[in-house]
Amino acid sequence: MFFPGILPCAAARTRAAAHRLLFRGLRISAAYLAAIAAQSCFAAPAEPAPADLFAQASPAHPRGRLDELVFAQLAARGFAPAHGATDAVIVRRLYLDVIGTLPTAAEVRQFLQDQSPDKRRQLVDRLLERPEYAEYWAMKWSDVLRVKAEFPVNLWPNAAQAYHRWILAAVRSNLPLDRFARELLTANGSNFRSGPVNFYRAVSSREPAGLAQAVALVFLGERTERWPADRAAGLAACFSQVAFKGTGEWKEEIVFFDPAKATAAALAAARFPDGCPATLAPERDARLDFAAWLTASDNPFFARNLANRYWGWLLGRGLADPVDDLGAHNPPVHPEALAYLESEFIRSGFDAKALLRVILNSQTYQLAAVPRTPGPDAERWFASYAPRRLDAEVLIDAINRITGTTEKYSSAIPEPFTFVPEDQRSIALPDGSITSAFLEKFGRPGRDTGLEAERNNRITAAQRLHLLNSTHIQRKLDQGPGLQAILRSRSGPRETVDQLYLTILSRLPAPEERRLVAAHAAASPDARTAALDLAWALLNSAEFLHRH
Repeated sequence: MFFPGILPCAAARTRAAAHRLLFRGLRISAAYLAAIAAQSCFAAPAEPAPADLFAQASPAHPRGRLDELVFAQLAARGFAPAHGATDAVIVRRLYLDVIGTLPTAAEVRQFLQDQSPDKRRQLVDRLLERPEYAEYWAMKWSDVLRVKAEFPVNLWPNAAQAYHRWILAAVRSNLPLDRFARELLTANGSNFRSGPVNFYRAVSSREPAGLAQAVALVFLGERTERWPADRAAGLAACFSQVAFKGTGEWKEEIVFFDPAKATAAALAAARFPDGCPATLAPERDARLDFAAWLTASDNPFFARNLANRYWGWLLGRGLADPVDDLGAHNPPVHPEALAYLESEFIRSGFDAKALLRVILNSQTYQLAAVPRTPGPDAERWFASYAPRRLDAEVLIDAINRITGTTEKYSSAIPEPFTFVPEDQRSIALPDGSITSAFLEKFGRPGRDTGLEAERNNRITAAQRLHLLNSTHIQRKLDQGPGLQAILRSRSGPRETVDQLYLTILSRLPAPEERRLVAAHAAASPDARTAALDLAWALLNSAEFLHRH
């Protein structure tokens, strides 16, 4: 999980003892995250993880129709589903997956002490109403919709801000996703004043074929370059009357329907992606007809794409994966489960929160990350929860939350609209051009293509060295008021250790971990040094750096 032999640089306090704690003391985490350790630079010696620390003792059973469909497929293929995850794992997982935010120590304690049999469902409902929910899911949609001021999208800061405000408001109000799509597809007006019109500006090409490519990627989850030429041309014809013009205001642009752009050839070629002809007229905006076709309740393309995309956002990969390359060449591993999600999504009126509730409350989602059937095939079929590194934005927000510090963000081309307060959360940044060295290093997507593959969550040597050695992280640990409050607390050593574990890993330490931490503290020059070493070691553990 790190490089043996590399110690912190001279600019930081020597942490040789803390390195030993990280090597020897976090073996339980390493055993739990064996799949992660195998992919990392160093695999710590494994010790059996206590059964009750990460996975429940009893086997998992289906909770509803979705689980029944998934578990039936697993049984047919000889895969044993993992046991259910413990409460400590679930509370952290739900906070990270629903609001992109670590729970506080108090929130973890409250959940663990709650004896209600329905407390997980209640937590899902509470998180879906938190303000961070809108910020986090607006971030996800902003990646797909390419909300970025500068090259290569060139929305410009004022337009990027307007676009993000509209997306954020839509997520916050739980705008049904069919209306969300229709408003994007049929938008007209100034890119500074009407956020949705920027959908037609955040593209690599403004030609009908380029607009159709963006539409297919976002709303169908398909890539037109894989389509037959006549199918791609048919969709492009539906957007052949979209026009652009400048105004007297610098960088402002108007997107509008121009009937004069209609040609007989385009009107004759227009077809919907299912092959049905689109009956178009020069005086009618063809985008209206396409939006009506797309969001019709009997159209499988739209619901299937979004059900699969939301599943992928929550579980790390789609039922059909990649989520933005659907088609006959990429069938889902659980077709019946995907069909069920489609039907529930449509039945809810295209309600994003309703779709999230179906997935989040399922036993499939709440399986432990400790597989009972090892191997990539079992993971691909969702026999266990797949650990994956925290997104760059979520990771730096988590570090800042733990340490009580802030971050500086800037744009490559500063303008008045790119000012960002230091206490701004990374998941709430409104513009992909506003960034930091940390976000760039940890794989934040460039928002150039709208593809999910733009986000890179693979751990690199540079990332490891930054977390281990950088003055950036060292300063946050040494000076951050969040950690200092824990260290200044008059509670005893045991409570300090508990508070650090709850704050960083969202769980209490196991008995073996308590013994190792106590031994490290006894060999340290003072209690503060020992506590900081522990915080540093936990922050560098695979368990902290990954969703699990």
